Amino acid sequence: QVQLVESGGDLVQPGGSLRLSCAASGFTFSSFGMGWYRQSAGKERELVADISANGWRTRNADSVVGRFTISRDNDKDMLYLQMNSLIPEDTAVYYCNAHWGSTNYWGQGTQVTVSS
Repeated sequence: QVQLVESGGDLVQPGGSLRLSCAASGFTFSSFGMGWYRQSAGKERELVADISANGWRTRNADSVVGRFTISRDNDKDMLYLQMNSLIPEDTAVYYCNAHWGSTNYWGQGTQVTVSS
């Protein structure tokens, strides 16, 4: 049974930091590209950051370049998103995604709220 379980979402003040985690199970984690997506109220889900199966290649959305860092630990089947210099526009539900070919798995999401 495939599971992606996100954690780490919270209420944080502007300028603060959070680290999101995604625990994967039920599939060969090291064979899948992984990504973080987010969806805020009234908007479509958007890619935040993506990382290749071996972790050598990453890409970030323009809106988070220089602030967010995606990483993975293939020994622990874990995906991370370090978020620094958070702004209110980062408020959203953040989803973990696993992809390989046409196969996509999604987590349930974790809420991040940036507000003073």
